[in-house]
Amino acid sequence: MPSRFIPGFSKLSKEEKLRIISSELEDKKHFYQDIESLNHSDPEMQSRLEKFSENTLGNFPLPYGIAPNFLINNKFYTVPMVTEESSVVAAASAAAKFWSENGGFHAEIKGTIKIGQLHFCWFGEKSYLLESMDKLKSFLLKNTLHITKSMKERGGGVTGIELLDFTDRLDKYYQLRVSFLTSESMGANFINSVLEEMALLMKEYFSGEGKQESLEIIMSILSNYTPDCLVECHVEAGLKAFEPFTGTGKEKEFARRFKMAVDIAGIDTYRAVTHNKGIFNGIDAVALATANDFRAVEAAGHAYAARSGSYSSLSSVDLTDRAFRMKLELPLAIGTVGGLTRLHPIAKWSYEILNKPNVEELMMIIASAGLASNFAAVRSLVTSGIQKGHMKMHLVNILSSLNASASDQKKAIEHFKEHRVTYHEVKEYLASLKNSQ
Repeated sequence: MPSRFIPGFSKLSKEEKLRIISSELEDKKHFYQDIESLNHSDPEMQSRLEKFSENTLGNFPLPYGIAPNFLINNKFYTVPMVTEESSVVAAASAAAKFWSENGGFHAEIKGTIKIGQLHFCWFGEKSYLLESMDKLKSFLLKNTLHITKSMKERGGGVTGIELLDFTDRLDKYYQLRVSFLTSESMGANFINSVLEEMALLMKEYFSGEGKQESLEIIMSILSNYTPDCLVECHVEAGLKAFEPFTGTGKEKEFARRFKMAVDIAGIDTYRAVTHNKGIFNGIDAVALATANDFRAVEAAGHAYAARSGSYSSLSSVDLTDRAFRMKLELPLAIGTVGGLTRLHPIAKWSYEILNKPNVEELMMIIASAGLASNFAAVRSLVTSGIQKGHMKMHLVNILSSLNASASDQKKAIEHFKEHRVTYHEVKEYLASLKNSQ
């Protein structure tokens, strides 16, 4: 890679950027070939994809898969998933099939409020600021109607403004916490536009009161922590349903071990992080397939997992002598319009495959995918172990990296059903096949 300062890189053409980046690569020819081979066959579509980001050299494709048989609130869904991690789609599909035969997933929306923050310092009398709040709120709401009008017509808009005093922790610091409903959109651009307008209006208001020197706006930005934009999903069944995992008579033992594994994630942060990562295997995959911001979704989820003061499991299990119930609850701020949800050529089809869900329906679908992934992972951990499914897919990846023929791949897959999978062992086995020919 060029180990030097590159002035004006963003202003260069794509060809110039490629030339600079490749200039010190050992295999410049194959770098160009690999980049070109992944470009879209339609130049117009390639141009559209490149405009989604900056300094774009080409595309970085990820597998687009399908997890069928999700029965959610008595309705079947075929769920698109984008992920590179081995076995995620297979595991979610297996869990979806199992629960479709045992009552399905049950999901509900517990709130859709999102939060924006106007951060400021106040150098005047605190009492004056407090006394001004009612008039200030009315002023802000009235003078942002030109921005909120369309959203209000769709059932959204600003739902509240609250003054928070943080001066005991940070000198002179206050915050206006503004709550929003954003209808079918995730709402980031809408929220930020309203907040930035409110910052200007706040300056105008206090300037009119002769208090302009008392106010300093620090920043205006949405929060990706959305504990009031919440979805809950659960599955439940009698213990007899678990017979396929354990054999007759061991269902209660399986359920006990399963609950213990989830309870461990409830008290131990080291386990909880990995446990919740398994949940987000499913959530992120559907968020990506529908062109939603999986980074924001993850950030909110992890913050919610730590809301008690220590990081814990997002899922829980209730168990009796006869019945099993597993629940997942987490914040999920997403959208079905705006952003890339309709611009990305494949995301558009994801919504078609899902039968054009509204935002609340999509929240429930995504949560169900998270719970399915979680169930599948914990089930494996307390029975055969997580590596069995992972290594099956890992073997395929190793065989591909070693350019094994279709015939050799078939033989290797059969051979490694009974043998340990490592890169060295696979390489040695392929060499033995070659030597025997």
